[in-house]
Amino acid sequence: MKRRINIWKGTDKITVLLFLVMVIMGWFNIYAAVYNEDHKEIFDFTQRYGKQFIWVVATLVLASFILLIDSRFFFFFAWFIYAGLMLLLLLVLVFGTEINGARSWFEFGNISLQPSEFAKFGTALALAAYLNHRKQELTRLNVFIPAVGIILFPALLISLQPDMGSTIVYFAFFIVLFREGMSPFVLVSGILMVILFFLTLLINNLYLTAGLIIVAFLVSFYPVRSLKDLIRGFLIIAVTGGLIFLLDHFVIKALGGEMILLIAVILSGIPFGYYIFTRKAMALLVIYLFLLGSILYINAVDYSFNNLLKPHQKERVEIMLGMKSDPHGTGYNVNQSMISIGSGGLSGKGYLQGTQTKFKFVPAQSTDFIFCTVGEEWGFVGSFTVVGLWLLLLLRLIFIAERQRSIFSRVYGYGVVAVLFTHFFINIGMAIGLVPVIGIPLPFFSYGGSSLWGFTILLFIFLRLDASRTEYLV
Repeated sequence: MKRRINIWKGTDKITVLLFLVMVIMGWFNIYAAVYNEDHKEIFDFTQRYGKQFIWVVATLVLASFILLIDSRFFFFFAWFIYAGLMLLLLLVLVFGTEINGARSWFEFGNISLQPSEFAKFGTALALAAYLNHRKQELTRLNVFIPAVGIILFPALLISLQPDMGSTIVYFAFFIVLFREGMSPFVLVSGILMVILFFLTLLINNLYLTAGLIIVAFLVSFYPVRSLKDLIRGFLIIAVTGGLIFLLDHFVIKALGGEMILLIAVILSGIPFGYYIFTRKAMALLVIYLFLLGSILYINAVDYSFNNLLKPHQKERVEIMLGMKSDPHGTGYNVNQSMISIGSGGLSGKGYLQGTQTKFKFVPAQSTDFIFCTVGEEWGFVGSFTVVGLWLLLLLRLIFIAERQRSIFSRVYGYGVVAVLFTHFFINIGMAIGLVPVIGIPLPFFSYGGSSLWGFTILLFIFLRLDASRTEYLV
């Protein structure tokens, strides 16, 4: 059968238009962010805005080239692309150049490339190929675990660089798994883990552990429907905990309150297990395991936060949660960014008129904190416009993903949505102090060739697949 060749007719022009508007806006904002009175020419290639222009032109050529490739190429070579990019992530650990404490870059003369930016579309392709092959069987463990492995393998390699910002982005692919049939229990558990993470940092562990036990008993009332049985269970934990406390007080003298409660919950599992087995109360088993897992998790979070995180990483989280104030140290970037955005008012100070921007008060203003330039010079109206454009793009991509006829194209489309949404949410969240500073760019806006190319490839592969949605990939 002859395949149609009129790609432009099938390409979603709304998405292309949004892409072009964002890239052009990004370029002009980079010019404003690093504006130099001695180098006023926007096409000055010795400055970042001149270099970004070269990347933009190259990006348009790259996007056009992707649209000309047969869509079946991405289907048949998905695993080869993924394997090649994973090899680059391995090689950069050995031969890469260390910048800002992370060995994440290959340098070729004056050009630097960051493999982790390109690995995102490779991971999306591999996940799409795998789920297309296994259909929608993510409720089965032997299908779910390899899918998780496809996601976590590049995340692990990137964490070794270490680049924790890019590592976190890969967890966005779990949104794809949820759309394709992953148990809601996994997603809810993930959300609860995030909530517990912050509660662990804000609340004393002893009180938090006691609170979890009380919540578990309250929830258990629904399947048990017997106040007497609940009281018996509570007494079992109380008596067990009391005996361990006495043993620790007079003999061991080293456990502490949280450990006493943890051991009490574990030992109480024996009589609880008998009750669950005889009554066939599987719901109680789930609640008990969830309680035990939650207590182990908060202890692991507490240990990791205090012993594994680097001091500056700890400070960023503490400042975000209001546990610590350091406006002239670790919190300087965010503090200056919020001042910059707030100073823009309703309509902004005017293009190239931002004082915070002009006098370089905000570090990394052309990369991680590009949004503060928008806020200062364009004000609320400009910020609202940028956020609006992003929401339109994400909603459009969801619409396109849902109209796909093949599982491969739909899964890949949701991978694009998940990655772009995560970058958008975290980057703007960093600029306004809602999330810790983890150093990831705002797609199509931030300075950088690797990120611009990586996001362009990610997006335009999907547009190419969509252009052939009426045809069979195989």
